[in-house]
Amino acid sequence: MVNRRASLTRSNFGGQSVRRRGGGFRWQIMLLFAVGAAVYYFANQEQVPFTGRTQLRTMEPAQEMQLGLQSYQQILSDSRVLRDEPVVTVVRDIGARIARAAAPEDPGFEWAFNVIDSDQVNAFALPGGYTAVYTGLIPVAQTEDGLAVVMGHEVGHALAHHGAERMAQQNMQRIVGAGVAMGAGGMDSGAQQAVMGVFGGISQYGYALPFSRAHESEADYIGLILMARACYDPREAPRLWERMGAAGGATPPEFQSTHPSPETRINDFKTWMPEAIEVYNQNCPTDISLN
Repeated sequence: MVNRRASLTRSNFGGQSVRRRGGGFRWQIMLLFAVGAAVYYFANQEQVPFTGRTQLRTMEPAQEMQLGLQSYQQILSDSRVLRDEPVVTVVRDIGARIARAAAPEDPGFEWAFNVIDSDQVNAFALPGGYTAVYTGLIPVAQTEDGLAVVMGHEVGHALAHHGAERMAQQNMQRIVGAGVAMGAGGMDSGAQQAVMGVFGGISQYGYALPFSRAHESEADYIGLILMARACYDPREAPRLWERMGAAGGATPPEFQSTHPSPETRINDFKTWMPEAIEVYNQNCPTDISLN
């Protein structure tokens, strides 16, 4: 006669019992990895210029610059770079003024400003100050002040070491992710998949995307101060983002995006505008007012 209670929990193969039920989550392992992530975080704290925010960063500026130069050279070699067109002179003049405005916070960047022939409505600045503007941005920017908004923003990313911070954040996520995976290692496969799925969702929507949006907002603020120091009209910033919003079409909800919505950015610029106008008036020959 078969013992029914036993048959519910094990099957017999060759006289040996094999349990079907997996174990629970091993929180002790997760705790060890969490402690490791905390040590990694607190041992690698740096301060962001302009904002004073504490950031996680492990890479030295010289290493950042080397990686930035390698990426920049690759991008330029794969692109059609304009040489003698008038827009190149305009972009380089704006870049030079913004670079001079960034001098107090400049860690020794080797500034470079180029124009790439592309329909992309975009620009970038890599670690080290290696900057490029795509021609697709020019019609939306409309004016030198509009270009200065975008270029100041991109330079702000570089000055704030956002690329190095993202790499350090990804390392910390991997440490925590390894702890979650090992903690769930004793569970059955379905439970493991569920745990990792939850971790992935929390990591994406509760950590990675909010940090990316925070970086964009921080670069907006730094760029606004830089353009004001360089005597470009900071009042153009919200106007530009009205145009960018109109040109961008439909966008996903902000919580699903790496960037703040145009509406959020416009409101942020309006909040920061009194400070930017004060900076402008302190550095430039002609005063402007908040209107």
